[in-house]
Amino acid sequence: MAVPKKRTSKSKTKIRKSIWRDKANKTALKAFSLAKSILTNRSKSFYYAINHKFMDPLKSVSNNEE
Repeated sequence: MAVPKKRTSKSKTKIRKSIWRDKANKTALKAFSLAKSILTNRSKSFYYAINHKFMDPLKSVSNNEE
């Protein structure tokens, strides 16, 4: 059975965990920024189809009746 020769130090473990957390925080910040830009209609790099039924229910009802 394989056994590690030396134990990993706590400082090295903390460094690895902090790098992982920083990557996760950066990705979350990007996703949040993209969501804000989509909601404020300022997104220039993300294309999506707008469903008017969900945007304004009163207008979609009046359009369907015509």
